[in-house]
Amino acid sequence: MFKWVVAFFVLAIISALFGFGLIANLTFGIAKILFYVFLVLGVLSLIFGNRMFSTRDDRGETDEMREMRE
Repeated sequence: MFKWVVAFFVLAIISALFGFGLIANLTFGIAKILFYVFLVLGVLSLIFGNRMFSTRDDRGETDEMREMRE
């Protein structure tokens, strides 16, 4: 029975190191960096998205120009 107690204690220590220390801090840092990267990319896509994804025909006329003319 004492072997099981020692085995679970070692398992609990390893889980605590991964959960509360090393891995948790590393993933928190990566998540924080990715949050700011995607926040900047989202704002840039809101600003420049209309220009990047508007279609042009052979005369260089965009969808918005065509709608205004009609």
